[in-house]
Amino acid sequence: MHRRVSPREAKRMMQRMGMSMDAIEEVKEVIIKTTNKEIVIEEPEVAVLAVQGQKIYQVTGGKITEKTVERKLAIPEEDIRLVADQTGKSIEEARRALEDSGGDLAKAILLLQS
Repeated sequence: MHRRVSPREAKRMMQRMGMSMDAIEEVKEVIIKTTNKEIVIEEPEVAVLAVQGQKIYQVTGGKITEKTVERKLAIPEEDIRLVADQTGKSIEEARRALEDSGGDLAKAILLLQS
């Protein structure tokens, strides 16, 4: 038969092991961003577990929504100028070629030269 551990006992045991756990009050939302989606958790319960100098965030409950995000590729102005100079094309043509090639300079130059 297993003995139940009270929350106070559990907290003491964690402190002896160099761990602490605290709740973060009044959290409105947690947003997790990846390269192509956002996960939004509204009104979750969030606890911070500190273990040997590391912080671990535990997020539970709440309303979860996921949405796909299309990120616009940021192309540096100097890359656009370089492609335009190398190919003799306009800045706009160079920008379009870099967007089409995913920012790859060599591919953009080859695209404009063909």
